[in-house]
Amino acid sequence: MEDMGLLIVRLIVGGLFLAHGAQKWFGWFGGAGLRGTAGWLEAIDIKPGMFMAFMVGGIEFLGGLFLIIGLLTPFAATLLAVTMLSAVVKVHWRNGLWNTDNGYEYNLVLIAILLCLILTGAGEYAVDSLF
Repeated sequence: MEDMGLLIVRLIVGGLFLAHGAQKWFGWFGGAGLRGTAGWLEAIDIKPGMFMAFMVGGIEFLGGLFLIIGLLTPFAATLLAVTMLSAVVKVHWRNGLWNTDNGYEYNLVLIAILLCLILTGAGEYAVDSLF
């Protein structure tokens, strides 16, 4: 049952990260695309904006994909957790905890889930289990 639980978590959280990365890279799902994301990052003093938009979008998109299929799960989860921690520090911390105030509540939940995946691995229903 634990392996099925890990699969469900990986599919949902990985899918959300993949979609967030697609917003940043391709402008899908109402996202701003690379140019829009780069402009926003520059506006909050994360430079160079285009490079950082490419990197953050890539970590979210590819990290989400890796979580979904269970490939290099601890590594992907670590990159995603560091990305979320950076978002907390740079964007959300000053707004407090609650998501309703653009706080870090959602990021904190994602970080907790990612830490669990780092510590437990992907489970049996994953590419990782083949190695």
